[in-house]
Amino acid sequence: MNKSRTKRLGTVVAASTVVFLGLAGCTAAGDGGDGDVTLTWWHNATSDPQQGIYEEVAAEFEEANPGVTVEVTGYQNEDLQRTLIPNALQSGDAPDVFQVWPGGEVAAQAEAGYLKDLSEPLADEIAAYGGVVKPWEVDGKQYGIPFSFGVTGIWYNTDLFEQAGIEGTPETLDELEDAVGKLKDLGVSPIAVGAGDLWPAGHWWYQFALASCPTDVLQSSIANLEFDDACWIEAGENLEDFLATEPFNEGFLATPAQTGADSSNGLMANQTAAMEFMGPWNAGTIGSLTPEGVAPEWLSWFPFPSIPGAAGDPTIAMGGGDGWGVAADAPDEAVELVRYLSSADVQRRFAEAGSGIPANPEAADALTDPNLQAIAEGLAGSSYVQLWLDSALGPAFGNPLNQAIVNIFGGTGTPEDVVQALKDTAAAQ
Repeated sequence: MNKSRTKRLGTVVAASTVVFLGLAGCTAAGDGGDGDVTLTWWHNATSDPQQGIYEEVAAEFEEANPGVTVEVTGYQNEDLQRTLIPNALQSGDAPDVFQVWPGGEVAAQAEAGYLKDLSEPLADEIAAYGGVVKPWEVDGKQYGIPFSFGVTGIWYNTDLFEQAGIEGTPETLDELEDAVGKLKDLGVSPIAVGAGDLWPAGHWWYQFALASCPTDVLQSSIANLEFDDACWIEAGENLEDFLATEPFNEGFLATPAQTGADSSNGLMANQTAAMEFMGPWNAGTIGSLTPEGVAPEWLSWFPFPSIPGAAGDPTIAMGGGDGWGVAADAPDEAVELVRYLSSADVQRRFAEAGSGIPANPEAADALTDPNLQAIAEGLAGSSYVQLWLDSALGPAFGNPLNQAIVNIFGGTGTPEDVVQALKDTAAAQ
């Protein structure tokens, strides 16, 4: 990873620039005189309503563009991100349109020559999006267009909170620990975490790092890949103190995040766990595991509590989003499909389905889920949004960083081990 390039990734997105402007509608793609065209499109929606919406979108695009066939496939998120897309890119048989994650991941793919530069063909869309496109920008060129963007927080069961005698929602870490104790007395797991997938546990350390490190330290450390400040050790020490309260579900080290009744999402869906720290997509993934197939009425959301006395900015938030990228050798019709996916009509359906917070501002009023509305307010009220650290740092960091954090969860690692993993990975770049 080129450090000077990393510095330009915009890993910290100022909330003042996360202001969305209007997008132009789809410009119909033809066959360009070259005969029929088949596009492959991969995404991570594996259940309705979002999976069905994407199938509708593919059919609509085909109807508007005679001669174009869209083969659309949904895959489980971890499989898509960790193996399917990387393997397809390296084999030279990549899908034409696929999900691209921001920060270091899009940078690595762009530097390898896997992605089409969208700067000119989608210039109007890019200008309209404003600062939210920055995490998909590499060296001044745009390699992805976001379709959702939000912040991470704590999802919780209002019924279990009421039964446990918890009034309101925790605003400080001490109040969260108090809630953990009351939920234990109720006989439920206070917090579900899918540490078996590594990154959900990693997000806890990331959040403690945001609380422990001053903003300028976060920015310079991530940009320069230097982790000597004591705040990075302090993040792990604060995590250890929290783990000592035993807040998580039994068997959390082997628990997956979003697949099946035994996942952390499943524990929330079947009401055996009261909270989960997760991104804005959680209403949809929890809902898909309920008998009704929709987000339950008892599901609600609150921002991660502050840590009084910590050096970090209490108004900072952690999050990110999903974007669409186009393979470098894909036909022009693939760019037009991304243009249509960015349209207000498609984004409104995304919002109405409760699948996340749309990037298109014209779709913002389509948000009816009160939790997503709360997350949107949390985003707007943040001084800026720090990308999830594995996203900000890039794919080389993800596994060693998250594994070192999970080792702390399992009692076999130390705060110093996490920092050493960061330093070792940085030295290898």
